[in-house]
Amino acid sequence: MRTSLGQLAFGAGLLLGLMAVTGCGPKDKPVATIDPAIARDLGATIGSVAEVIRPEPLAVEGYGLVGGLAGTGSGACPPDVRAYLKQYIMAQVPGGSVAPDNLINSRTTAVVRLEGLVPATCSRGDRFDVKVTPIAGADTTSLHGGWLYKADLKMAGMFGASSRTLAVVEGPIFINMIAVAETDPTTGYVLGGGVSQFDYVGAISLRRPDFAMASTIRNRLNERYGVDTARALSPRAVEFMIPPDYRGRRARFVSMVAATFLEGSSEGAPARIQALAGQLVESQDKEASEIALEAIGRESLPRLRSLLSTPDEEVRLRAARCALGLRDDMALETLRTIAQDEASPYRLEALHAVLVSSRRNDAVSLARRMLRDKDVRMVLAAYEALRRMEDVAVRRELVGRSFHLEQIAQTDRKAIYVSRSGSPRVVVFGAPLDCHDNIFVEAANETVVVNSRAGQDHVSLTRKDPGRPGVIGPIRSGFSIGEIVRVLGSERQRADAERLSGLGIPYADVTAVLEQLCAKDAVTAEFWAGPLPKIGGIVK
Repeated sequence: MRTSLGQLAFGAGLLLGLMAVTGCGPKDKPVATIDPAIARDLGATIGSVAEVIRPEPLAVEGYGLVGGLAGTGSGACPPDVRAYLKQYIMAQVPGGSVAPDNLINSRTTAVVRLEGLVPATCSRGDRFDVKVTPIAGADTTSLHGGWLYKADLKMAGMFGASSRTLAVVEGPIFINMIAVAETDPTTGYVLGGGVSQFDYVGAISLRRPDFAMASTIRNRLNERYGVDTARALSPRAVEFMIPPDYRGRRARFVSMVAATFLEGSSEGAPARIQALAGQLVESQDKEASEIALEAIGRESLPRLRSLLSTPDEEVRLRAARCALGLRDDMALETLRTIAQDEASPYRLEALHAVLVSSRRNDAVSLARRMLRDKDVRMVLAAYEALRRMEDVAVRRELVGRSFHLEQIAQTDRKAIYVSRSGSPRVVVFGAPLDCHDNIFVEAANETVVVNSRAGQDHVSLTRKDPGRPGVIGPIRSGFSIGEIVRVLGSERQRADAERLSGLGIPYADVTAVLEQLCAKDAVTAEFWAGPLPKIGGIVK
């Protein structure tokens, strides 16, 4: 859906405003440009007459309420934040069924500060991680096991009830318990809990006001990339949308806009293609010429095909990636070969090109093959693509209400992967994967025990619940990692311990238990933990 100027000018206005607030923009990461010596003879590009605003992640912030805490929260809250939260709670729960002050003051809740980065070139509904910390001055001791109630996120530095909501966030709090000397229970994340509420609109700012030039830019983009790709807003501003064919390569398309020649006639194309192909072969910075060749269009394909047999592997990669982006399947075999070459430094780039630009069947075929690769990066890239395409190779189920269990049988790798950014999930590679007997594993915070004596035909799982005395369980499980994960994370259905179906422990505790199972050789498998979100310190 196109965003109108009336909605705070989300297009040129939003991005130019963001540059003023955060200092980010084209000066920080300029769009790649063609060698000026070549460009003088080839004709003007959009990037030579205007600034194509480089999209950057958008810093957002907010305040919210975490509930479900075991007496570790705080009622501390500055008056202005309290007034905002009370108004927000009453809007979310109309009818007076909830007393906002009582909810805020409870030790089972904590007022928190929220920070996030909306992805550059986002679409409405795109998800991202949100950092959660207690509000300054609060005596909250732990957010572990908590749930962030739905909250609004505004542009960083502009928070207020009247500010536009750019994203919303809701979900369970994840506290990292892996590879740390001491866990910080007051710093958490809602993994993949942020949801963008707007669509990215690209912005082009002419260096000199000229309505005729603005119209030329609009017409050229619509001619090259499809009707309604762009529209002129004023003599100085043009906005553009990401065409459907480039939804998987949004940043690439922004660079292509800058590299698009204003004169699109086929008469000058051969000279441009020859010059740019020469730059692709000879220049140290090959990025600009690769992008410019794709911006010209399918007329570049004969020259690109001739480069697929060059001895220089980087040139082969770039020519093939460019050709595949122009829907030429002849480039597919070149990229497959590079991706499967264990000695190639470009194999991850080649795999990514196939996964985002080829037909679904071709992408699935290569991704399934790469699940058996020796390089963990290749395996995870292939898995992420198959997951995104909802391929049957990834069996997926919801555990409790906070994370997914995914199992992959089509690989010889035996590994357990836990995400610590994006959506929370446990992935079992080489499923079914079983534990051994004669094990005793305790989570780092000593709340969960996994136990099986030698010769025993089951695993016993127990939990110390901070919200109640004694222990929950034991619950019997088979030796399958998948079954153990289900028991650990499934919600408790009954108070009667004999009939419990799950321990209902937070996702963070599940990851800690799995780390210990692998570390103590209770299961013959590698343990892979994904990277943590990179959010801290975004709000000045």
